[in-house]
Amino acid sequence: MKLLVTGGAGFIGSNFVRRTLLGELPGTEGASVTVLDALTYSGNLANLAPIEASPKYSFVHGDIRDSSLLETLLPGFDAVVHFAAESHVDRSVRDASIFIETNVLGTQRLLDASLKAGVKKFVHVSTDEVYGSISEGSWREDHILEPNSPYSASKASSDLVARSYFKTHGLNVSITRCSNNYGPYHFPEKLIPLFVTNLIDGKHVPLYGAGNNIRDWLHVDDHCRGIALVLAKGRAGEIYNIGGGTELTNRELTGMLLEATGRDWSFVDKVEDRKGHDLRYSVDIARISTELGYAPQVPFEQGLADVVQWYRDNRAWWEPLKERAAL
Repeated sequence: MKLLVTGGAGFIGSNFVRRTLLGELPGTEGASVTVLDALTYSGNLANLAPIEASPKYSFVHGDIRDSSLLETLLPGFDAVVHFAAESHVDRSVRDASIFIETNVLGTQRLLDASLKAGVKKFVHVSTDEVYGSISEGSWREDHILEPNSPYSASKASSDLVARSYFKTHGLNVSITRCSNNYGPYHFPEKLIPLFVTNLIDGKHVPLYGAGNNIRDWLHVDDHCRGIALVLAKGRAGEIYNIGGGTELTNRELTGMLLEATGRDWSFVDKVEDRKGHDLRYSVDIARISTELGYAPQVPFEQGLADVVQWYRDNRAWWEPLKERAAL
């Protein structure tokens, strides 16, 4: 199988690429992988260093909005796994334009090029944030889309565009919607890597509002395992939620990170809450579990401890990123 992975130099995409080429993902054994990445601020070739010598790996520096590039590149690929996206909510609140351009227009151009090239399978990687916020229970895949940030609105829009290419053109598209990811190689603007790296260095961390916002945490290894199952066996036109099964308030998670780094609550600064901040996310994973045999395998406590240790051991990876981004 010949795979094109967009956004493969980012956090989740690079995990998928590394694990595919190391033979660790079901249904991708023996696959060759080409990464297409624009290498914006969060794309990092260092994320792919462990597999860069593989004869089954190649890299193309390019943008999913570039139709000419896509029309030249796509022919010959069996499948596309589409991670490429602008993904930071705070940035989308400040300026939504690049989110619309990349996440909506870029996805449409990639779908169009895939259709023309005869790609056999297209997996569109999305987020649970498209559903909005839920006070109790968990979202099923048929829940109404009620995104509350420019970022999640752009992802919901791209989901609908992807679905339309299945309905209108018969392109074999499956959509995945994940809960909050954590793991190694996570760009240090997101909560866990930002808090861990700040606390390791004895710096304060910002906690939005009272810290009561609830998220379901999913190890990136489990997420990529779920994506691989959808790639191998997912039904055309179907949507699959991928969750981790560990719901925590941001305050509870902050307490765990303080304990893991040997700090106390004096290192936490309460800051004004984010505009449109969703209170709770929770996905129902019955469909992917029943149909494809998915279940999260990484216990959260162990996964979090491993992540904290990874950041302790890999300062050379994250310190330059924080300096360039002024985090």
